Amino acid sequence: MLVETLTIETSIEIYKDLLMEMAVILLPIMLVAVVAAIAANFFQFGLLFTTEPLKFDLKKIDPIKGLKRIFSLKAIIELLKSILKISFIGSVTTLILWMNLEQVLSLSFKTAWDTLSTVGWLTGMMGISASVVLLFISILDFFYQRFDYEKNLKMSKQDIKDEHKNSEGDPIIKSRIRQRQREMAMRRMMQEVPTADVVITNPTHFAIALKYDDELMDAPIVVAKGADLVAQKIKLIAKENDVVMVENRPLARAMFDQVEIGQRIPDEFFKAIAEVLAYVYRIKQKI
Repeated sequence: MLVETLTIETSIEIYKDLLMEMAVILLPIMLVAVVAAIAANFFQFGLLFTTEPLKFDLKKIDPIKGLKRIFSLKAIIELLKSILKISFIGSVTTLILWMNLEQVLSLSFKTAWDTLSTVGWLTGMMGISASVVLLFISILDFFYQRFDYEKNLKMSKQDIKDEHKNSEGDPIIKSRIRQRQREMAMRRMMQEVPTADVVITNPTHFAIALKYDDELMDAPIVVAKGADLVAQKIKLIAKENDVVMVENRPLARAMFDQVEIGQRIPDEFFKAIAEVLAYVYRIKQKI
């Protein structure tokens, strides 16, 4: 019987032959996996090719952001999940080996076929047990991922503020617009005071400027009104433009509360306003 001496050269040749045989066995399996992965991605997203991930970005190597990702809550949970998987699978396989310890210890006394059968049976039992454990963990992980997904969908207080700001407008800008509108309305109102026929005062707190044209209006209208400082400004402009001012405290207060600028006076004020206008017309005729 010819016995060949095992040398380094023969070992390398054997290693090459084994690699070739393993490649022949594994290459089709790996090829099918690659084709399946590409096909699944194609059916999900279509033909997608981009060089964006290859671009150089300093943010990707930022150590601070890297530490935040490592020590984030999500990373800690994933670590706990991995530890849980290893612990459960290790415990189950250890328990199976412990329950069949006699068979494991007696493997050295069995034939090769019996040894392979026992190892195959133990491997199958450990695989099935590990699969059941992973299934249980995956169910728990499913409910956690669903909870985390729904939680991420909820808007934070800042998101609500930003959405309100985007939909309704920035409150600061809106307040400035309202202030500008008030200033413009105030200027327009003050411009109408010189055209008024009479200003009814309280005499210091309220001022109501009325205008009446019997050819164009069926009743007098309020062209300006104001309280305190605005009332003082209305009276100042009226005095500068020779507009008659009449003091009537109850009438001024009632009209300030019930009549808006640009509105005709209500019917209940007709008699009182008619007396005031008659008095104004008599003064103007004397002048």
